[in-house]
Amino acid sequence: MCPNFRFLHAADLHLDSPLLGLTSLEQAPETIRGATRQALDRLVDLAREEKVAFVLLAGDIYDGSWRDYSTGLFFVDRMARLGRDQIRVVMISGNHDADSQITNALRLPDNVHRLDTNAPQTLRFKDLAVAIHGQGYHQRAERGNLARAYPQALAGHCNIGLLHTALGGRSGHEPYAPCTLDDLRAHGYDYWALGHVHQREVVLEADPWVVFPGNLQGRHIRESGPKGATLVTVRDGHVSAVEHRSLDVVRWRRLELSCAGCLDAEEILHRSREALQQSADEAEQRLLALRLTLTGTTAAHFQLTARPSHWQAELEAQALAIGDLWLERLDFCTRPPGDFQQVFGDTTPQATLIEAVTSLDCSPEGLRSLLPDLDALHNRLGRELRDGITELLPTDDGAMARLRDDIRDLLVARLLERR
Repeated sequence: MCPNFRFLHAADLHLDSPLLGLTSLEQAPETIRGATRQALDRLVDLAREEKVAFVLLAGDIYDGSWRDYSTGLFFVDRMARLGRDQIRVVMISGNHDADSQITNALRLPDNVHRLDTNAPQTLRFKDLAVAIHGQGYHQRAERGNLARAYPQALAGHCNIGLLHTALGGRSGHEPYAPCTLDDLRAHGYDYWALGHVHQREVVLEADPWVVFPGNLQGRHIRESGPKGATLVTVRDGHVSAVEHRSLDVVRWRRLELSCAGCLDAEEILHRSREALQQSADEAEQRLLALRLTLTGTTAAHFQLTARPSHWQAELEAQALAIGDLWLERLDFCTRPPGDFQQVFGDTTPQATLIEAVTSLDCSPEGLRSLLPDLDALHNRLGRELRDGITELLPTDDGAMARLRDDIRDLLVARLLERR
């Protein structure tokens, strides 16, 4: 009879790779700077708490060749901690830590098994009746179908395939070690522990299980949402449960905030405070890196465009006051009201001026009609200003129309300041 046990499946640790857009900030806390290491610490802690039999690492443990030996020493130390609890580790290399990419190496603890990069290798744990089949990358750009050469399942064993692949292709990922689900099914394994794709995905549920755990720690805004590892339970030689466990230290999120109907920027701040607090509450007590986009038609659009740095600082201050929340980026995508009469009235000089700017014809014919006036203005400028403006002038109708709208918005904002 096969014993019951659990194992952890993780991939794409990218140890010591930076969190883009955050680690360069002077005020960034140590949580950000050491996020990938802390995520590995959480993986080690989870393995010990759950008393797993082994941990599978499906490639890209490192982000490339180490800057110094501290990266390798950190990994060796954490693997040794698992070894002291009799937890085995089986790992393969991926495109980022292929043989050709790593110029330095350290001896791994006895509990760690790094599978071959020249051919598929099978590792048996007889006490568990488990057979783990896998092959790492020798070269970064592995274009061959590695899965086809994997051996058939061993009878009387729980069979696991360990592979760094994009399968038939995944958006944002190089199509390394391409293969099909039929290629995987053909081997008769119980579970395929995949790596390379940073978004968690259960591709197949049973016969066999095919799982991407996602990366351990998101490193930029395109790696949003919970990140971590997969905890697998095996009973009577078959996979009986597959669970995601969040292990990330910093979580990334996009938030679109509608400012529709807000009459001024203060009202936007009130609305954003509630949205930021809710986002922080949903981050499961993790530091949240948030990309905030302000959208919608609002009369406050002109205040925002007139002083974007000020309002960005106000929103960053809100985030700091909430705590464990950082604005990774703020995008102003609001629109002005189409009817400027609601801002200035129907017959005011300000409304007349704005209407004149808004109605400018940006076609080549329309611009030619403005040339006499523009030439006169151009000649009154100093030489340096004339040369600088010439370089900045748009060269197509669409760009000129966008410049016109920007001028209109700035003009409205300045007029509002003088009211």
